[in-house]
Amino acid sequence: MIPHIDLKQYDYELPEERIAKYPLPERDMSKLLVYRDGQITDSVFSSVDKYLPADATLVFNDTKVIRARLHFNKETGANIEIFCLEPIEPAEIQMAFVARRATTWKCIVGNSKKWKSGALQKQLNIGGTALTLRATRVATADNTSEILFEWSDDRVTFSEIIDAAGTTPIPPYLNRETEAVDTVRYQTVYSEHKGSVAAPTAGLHFTEAILDRLKAEGHEMINLTLHVGAGTFKPVQTADIEQHLMHTEHIVVDVQAIRSLAAMKKPVVAVGTTSVRTLESLYWMGVRLLCGEGIAEGVAQWDPYRLPQQYSAAEALTALADKVEADGYDQLHSQTQIMIVPGYKFRIINALITNFHQPHSTLLLLIGALVGLEWKKIYRHALDSGYRFLSYGDSSVLYPVGN
Repeated sequence: MIPHIDLKQYDYELPEERIAKYPLPERDMSKLLVYRDGQITDSVFSSVDKYLPADATLVFNDTKVIRARLHFNKETGANIEIFCLEPIEPAEIQMAFVARRATTWKCIVGNSKKWKSGALQKQLNIGGTALTLRATRVATADNTSEILFEWSDDRVTFSEIIDAAGTTPIPPYLNRETEAVDTVRYQTVYSEHKGSVAAPTAGLHFTEAILDRLKAEGHEMINLTLHVGAGTFKPVQTADIEQHLMHTEHIVVDVQAIRSLAAMKKPVVAVGTTSVRTLESLYWMGVRLLCGEGIAEGVAQWDPYRLPQQYSAAEALTALADKVEADGYDQLHSQTQIMIVPGYKFRIINALITNFHQPHSTLLLLIGALVGLEWKKIYRHALDSGYRFLSYGDSSVLYPVGN
């Protein structure tokens, strides 16, 4: 049953000057707020290991932000921006990146009214290879367009094209153009698999030195991949939470990681809300299998509130790993629309490292699911204590209420 949510309880005033427009000079010098057992502690992220459980398992989202914004100039002088959201053909994101000659993507088109018909063209030189990139609008639906990209040399992949011609898609609430600093800093140091159009920002605070120290202290590290979509910035605008349509995001997880989590006796610390959504989605995929349902479509938005609740994490994750291996794969490729709202019972995680999120957002609802209305005390303390908010802002370690 979907919990009743008073959405007015998940709004607050965020002054424009509290939104971090740029990253700090050093990743790990951000402020760190720690909430546990009703108490708030102020620290700095470079000391994050002091506030983690002993022998914890940290779960990271190793997705990599792609240079998803492509600019084309029409002969009239109009600038058209095409923001690539997700591939349509090939639909599998890694196949779309290695496509040669053509690929079709779901996109948002900026200055769309200036592009009434015809193909857009852009001349590129990639590694000494001169080519022409063409963009054709095939169809439109809601606020997005289906764009066919074609180029004139099959020695070049689409990944090479966006690396050469695209720009990093920083969040819209920064209200500025992408700058050189964003190319490096709007990316985690452990990013590996291309596919996101927004960074898993909780990970932006980590440095190689912190990761090495965590390993030396005996903490275990598990990587998984959730490709973050632009829907992460979409606020809840409906009066009733049931009417909000959660965006779909694609996930990739090694079977061995799923088995490790199934056998896990250590506390699990999720690095970021994207890691939380992935971990909890794995559990519900396993529950679907235990109930005799398929998992081809991944996890639907309200699955956690309609499915049976009695299965343990070990049972659900083992069932999922068994299924993936039985199908002949060593990785799970799936998708999730999971919506985590107050009233949700977390199945995998014991703590969360995360930034401070927008008012009225699904991310703030997830925080409310973890700490209840204590989020108000946490955010008030952060505002009163000079914390910086949103993607380039400061960090927190949050423990569930009663944990």
